[in-house]
Amino acid sequence: MTTLDNWQKSSFSGGSDGNNCLELASTPTTVHLRESDTPATVLTTTPTALAHLLADIRAATLPSLPTIG
Repeated sequence: MTTLDNWQKSSFSGGSDGNNCLELASTPTTVHLRESDTPATVLTTTPTALAHLLADIRAATLPSLPTIG
């Protein structure tokens, strides 16, 4: 895997340097997301798939998950 050197912190994380934020890095074909307190765990997706997820979140059209128990 290519090393991603340009991680950017979410503007919603506030101005502190703490480890409580979402970070993003991208290449021309992928978007990489990680939590700053566990930087070794990276979620990789495509810009199109991420755009669809965000649109569904904004529209509140995500399907409900079944409850377990």
